[in-house]
Amino acid sequence: MTGKFDKESEENFKKLYKSLGEKDARRFAGSLYQLSGNLGYICSLLGVSHKTVHKGLEEMHEESLSCPGRQRLEGGGRPAKWNDPELNETFIEIIDQHTAGDPMKPEIKWTNLSRADIAALLLEKGFEISKNTVRKLLKNNDFKKRKIQKRKSLKTVVDRDEQFDEINTAKKDFENTGDPVISTDTKKKEMVGENARDGVCYANGQLDGPDHNFGALDSAKAVPHGIYDIKNNHAYINVGQGAETAGFIIDSILLWWKNYGNKDYPEAKRILILLDAGGANSYRHHLFKTEIKRLSKEMGIEVFIKHYPSYASKWNPIEHRVFCHIARVIAGGFIRTVSELVKLVSKATTKTGLKVTAEKLNGDYQSGSRGKKEDWEGSIKFGDILPKWNYGCSPVF
Repeated sequence: MTGKFDKESEENFKKLYKSLGEKDARRFAGSLYQLSGNLGYICSLLGVSHKTVHKGLEEMHEESLSCPGRQRLEGGGRPAKWNDPELNETFIEIIDQHTAGDPMKPEIKWTNLSRADIAALLLEKGFEISKNTVRKLLKNNDFKKRKIQKRKSLKTVVDRDEQFDEINTAKKDFENTGDPVISTDTKKKEMVGENARDGVCYANGQLDGPDHNFGALDSAKAVPHGIYDIKNNHAYINVGQGAETAGFIIDSILLWWKNYGNKDYPEAKRILILLDAGGANSYRHHLFKTEIKRLSKEMGIEVFIKHYPSYASKWNPIEHRVFCHIARVIAGGFIRTVSELVKLVSKATTKTGLKVTAEKLNGDYQSGSRGKKEDWEGSIKFGDILPKWNYGCSPVF
């Protein structure tokens, strides 16, 4: 037979093709081509490429040579549906033979087998299934691709849990009165220029960078500082250049307040700021407390500071609600100017409605200044609970 099939046959062939596994579907396409003799017609009918049809023909030929008297392994031809109890039982047996586990959590196991490996092992047991069916089996048995999360603190911090309770209590208090709660932090410096960047991105051609990164190829070092308005799920990223200093952090917060914050919270009498315990906003630094005094005066409201304990920065909301999504949108490719970085950062979003506003923060910030206790003493008031991490300032001081 050559030419085209009748309409009823076409519909039946299309349904049958969609019901087959990957390999059987290719061979079916090849057999239809042998019947029709019209390659373009078969490709159009089944929605496949010429390459798929030819591969199906090759597989049919190879199988006839390797197994002239038998087309299947012993036990072949069983239902290859992912919800087949016998298939699932065999799958579990294979996984149990190729898993490792956590001695502290025996219910958690992981395997180094790929989907292709599992399909091959199941074929040895008489089940011919596709990698897509293996994916369904894995999902049905709660196996998902997971990355090791760096959540175990290597050091025990005294009063850690008590400080978390203090932060949560303060957040609820501020939320109940309608006063702003912001989470802030400085993201790692981003190199702007011709050097190759970490990560991958979609491109219609090869992206070639230097085989080694050199500082001379960077036109600037961008320092993104973030303010995350928890209530409104809105992040504001101010990108500066130079050093990360206490002055840079406070100027970033002031830029947000003057452009957005005082409009979103016109009745605010106070603000709660959540920060890490180290870096330029360390609770130990005199200069940071001096800058908090300036912040309260320029904002005209009370400023309350609460630091996350040491080695607990990953619990700072901006870390896991904002920065991970920004890292995704700027990964790979070249970022040649600070303006280009700002534009990319603004595109970050999530299914939960995160919005990101980014802009440049002008200023020449140089490290080296240490500050003095007398510059803030008498203005900063410490809390009754864990005062080293909890303090504030009123604009009247």
